[in-house]
This record gives sequence, structure tokens and C-alpha cells, in this order.
Amino acid sequence: MDEKERLARLGKAFAFYGFALASTLAAPAPASAVELTEPQAALYSTVSIFPPDATKMTVCYGFVCRRREILDFTASDHAALTKILGAGKASAAAERAAVQKAVIWFDHRMGPVIGTDKRVAKADFRYFDAPHNFDCWDTTRNTTSLLLVLQEWKLFKYHLVGDPHYRGNALVLQTPHNTAVLVDRATKIEWSVDLWPRGYLQPPDVMPITQWVTED
Repeated sequence: MDEKERLARLGKAFAFYGFALASTLAAPAPASAVELTEPQAALYSTVSIFPPDATKMTVCYGFVCRRREILDFTASDHAALTKILGAGKASAAAERAAVQKAVIWFDHRMGPVIGTDKRVAKADFRYFDAPHNFDCWDTTRNTTSLLLVLQEWKLFKYHLVGDPHYRGNALVLQTPHNTAVLVDRATKIEWSVDLWPRGYLQPPDVMPITQWVTED
């Protein structure tokens, strides 16, 4: 190989590696994982789904996440949720009211996609319509995921996403149930955000956990 050919090949090699490096640098970075507590992580590991990140979440339905759909958040989704939460900046109570509206937004966003626009309140196996409904495990996972995404987007001023809570006492005929939770940063009071007792497009129950554990 003469010197002229060797230099030509060397130039092509540098051009290739330069293109590869530029492509790598230009590629978008993967979304960072949301930091989870152990009880939050268990919501996802127990049904073998990935936790949410800043760009997407798995939507569970069909009872205990037997059916699932990925919600990829668009720019318009981000704008809509930012506007909803922005209306709750006056106080912690206003922020909780905004969270209720955000959950209604989620219900409306996904209902026509997965068929849960036909869902009913307090759905369980007795309705024989799992494909169009959430059980309380589904609503707990979905609501926790949505709250974690909102937290990742830094839309909460007064709250943090808490660990899911459970209740159930057969001795007093209280059936097993669970809920997503928000924690007031200032007071440390835990608040349920419970969609399961409500029908399609109805606001979720938001109440102190100390009250929620006494409900049936």
C-alpha cells in the first residue's frame, strides 16, 4: 500500500469514528428512573412491570394488572397536567384538589384507549367485566404512578408521594382495600388518593389516612 492510499484509508476511518461519536453525543439520554421507597417499588415488582419514569407509565387494568397499556406522556399531556397542578399553588388543600383533577384527567385520557370509560365504582369479580374495570390494586398502582410522575416533574409544592396504605378487618366486616397516598410536607399528615370507590370521571376520595382506615 503506498503512502497516498494509506492516508486516504486513515482519513475514512477518522471520519467514521467522528460520525459515530457525534451520533452518540446527539442521542437523547434515557429517562432517569424515579426514586422509590421499598413499598412503592413492590407495587411494580409484584406484577413484573417497570416503575414509571418522567416520560411514561404502565397503566394497569383488568384486575391485579392482568391487562396493561403504556401511557407515553406527550408535550400536550405535560402542559395539561402542569396547568392543572398550577391551579393548586395557593395552599396544601388547593394542591390536593388539583390532584383530584389530575386523576380525573388520567381517567379521561386512558378510558377511551383501554375501555375503562365503561368502568364502575368499587369494581370486583362480581361484576364479571374485568376487561373494562380497575380493582383497587390497579387504582393504587395507577394513581401512585401518576403521582410519582407529577413529583418527578416537580409539580408538587406542598406534598410528597407516600407509601401505599392497606386496610381490612374481617372481625368488623371491613373488606381488604388499598390506596395511593400523598404526604403533607409541613404537617406530615398522610392523605389517601383513592379512585376505586368512584366511577368514571368522578374525583377520587381524598381524606386523611386516619379517616380512610375506618371506611368500608
